[in-house]
Amino acid sequence: MRILKYLIGIWAAIAVYTLFTFFSGPKGVSAYNELLAERDMQWSNIEELRNINEDLERAKNNLLYDYDTNLVQARQLNYGQEDDRYIRIVGLEIVKNAAAETGKVYITSEPEFLADRTIKIVSLCVGLLIFAFLFSLELIESKYR
Repeated sequence: MRILKYLIGIWAAIAVYTLFTFFSGPKGVSAYNELLAERDMQWSNIEELRNINEDLERAKNNLLYDYDTNLVQARQLNYGQEDDRYIRIVGLEIVKNAAAETGKVYITSEPEFLADRTIKIVSLCVGLLIFAFLFSLELIESKYR
């Protein structure tokens, strides 16, 4: 029965290692949740890029197939037809084309987790502490007998 007491220390070390690995290890629940959040951010970024692509596609089609759009675009770039007359007004800024939005660069981050080595050290320390505690209780018991 005495040896069973000391096996509790080994069991506790294994239990602590298992729990820490499951919840905060490299493939644990917290790292998994961070990766899920990262995935959701990636999907929203992809959706935003799709919307930008559709807008740019519409603008390209308008420029390719719509004569009036070409005229408006040329006027914004300070081009005109042969019979146009220009009056320059001092003090007003020239209307410039807004740059096309192309999306943003999204950099992923590594999930935060406890290293396996750290988990092993913690579980070993817990196992040794329980073993030392039970051993000291055994010594105290033997003194009183």
